[in-house]
Amino acid sequence: MSAIAVKKRKVRLPAVLLNTFFILLSLCYILPMLLVIATSLTSEDAILTAGFHIFPVEFSLEAYRTVFHNPSTIIRAYGVTFFTATASTALGLVITGLSAYPLSRSNFRFKKIFITSYLLSMLFGGSMIPTYIIYSKYYHLNNTIWVYIVPAMCASGYSVFMFRTFFRSIPESLFEAAKLDGAKELYIFFKIVIPLSTAIFATVGFQGFVGGWNNYQTALIYIRDSKLYTLQYLLNRILNENEFLKSLQTGQSDLSPIAQEDIKKAAPTESLKFAMCVVAAGPMICIFPFFQKYFSKGMVVGSVKG
Repeated sequence: MSAIAVKKRKVRLPAVLLNTFFILLSLCYILPMLLVIATSLTSEDAILTAGFHIFPVEFSLEAYRTVFHNPSTIIRAYGVTFFTATASTALGLVITGLSAYPLSRSNFRFKKIFITSYLLSMLFGGSMIPTYIIYSKYYHLNNTIWVYIVPAMCASGYSVFMFRTFFRSIPESLFEAAKLDGAKELYIFFKIVIPLSTAIFATVGFQGFVGGWNNYQTALIYIRDSKLYTLQYLLNRILNENEFLKSLQTGQSDLSPIAQEDIKKAAPTESLKFAMCVVAAGPMICIFPFFQKYFSKGMVVGSVKG
């Protein structure tokens, strides 16, 4: 009986150590998030005097009041960002999947040519000025919502090769059985390949959605209409405006004490940065758990009719 107890302790000890290690590792990821949230809820003076803490030192919502000073603008930016990220991701997944599917088939005649083209596009990307000329002068996408969607629809070489590798793992007997039943290639792709490739579609789709959500450069280069600003670009403008107000406080000593105090209250720069992190990353943190289960699915689930 004692031998069994010793054996159980030997088996249990590595598990306890492993669980302890992962708990400590989880804290390494959770503590920075708590620090960001706590700092965003701390007053500007407390941050400058007491520094950063995991819990708010002097509770204040001034940073969030600054971010949501004009609620309609923030809500519109949320809507533009969500719509463009969703539309570009959905269309991009369809185009990428359709591009990768023939490359995964052994009987595709021009496979080597297209694979070489995708490899070259990964090695030599287009520069900013030619891209701007093409999108604004020839495609007329400048200052339109389509400038967020159309470029993101183009299948990237990295995503194409990820899809191609996953499609090649699907049993060949499924395609043979479908062709014997008279199925065409498009029918096979939409009815067989896509249902068996949920994991790769979710993984690449989430990556594309995060890229669209964090898109800042497109609005900076192509957009002049404030109604088409994305969330990231709008938050950056708010931060720049508040930093400008803060510079007025330090750069002009001839201002009255009342004016300096008003500028100081209107320009919480440190807490504002962390509040913007919460506003920008909050939706992604809420969405990620729904996609996490697909990331671990690397095995094709299906059956072959005998």
